[in-house]
Amino acid sequence: MDAGSGLGPYDTPASAGFRFAVELVAWIAGPMAVARLADSGWAAIPALVVLVALPAVFSTPGDKQRVVVPVNGGTRVGIEWLLHAVAAIGASIAWPTLLAVAAVLLVCASLVTGTARMLWLLGGAEPDGD
Repeated sequence: MDAGSGLGPYDTPASAGFRFAVELVAWIAGPMAVARLADSGWAAIPALVVLVALPAVFSTPGDKQRVVVPVNGGTRVGIEWLLHAVAAIGASIAWPTLLAVAAVLLVCASLVTGTARMLWLLGGAEPDGD
């Protein structure tokens, strides 16, 4: 890992870029889907807050430079899988078919390029003191 890159030991610019793109899709499509299902635009607000806060607050030391609340690697993977699911399912609910298919392909690309990092996180990346 390049010390100045901000990437974890098994992260690459491609995996980080795809993961960020998936987060953006989840942050847009997830609240749109919640608003549609709840038939209320107000329902999108708490959905957006939760979807943005989860990856920003909970991180695994050694994977991210800034850690607000340290969690083990498995917890971080769970948060990211949740965001991937929200991106794919939310886009399928809220967006036209072509955009939904593009979102699902983006999720797949993120999972493929991020496999090494996910395996590292699941294999024992732990917060300090655990």
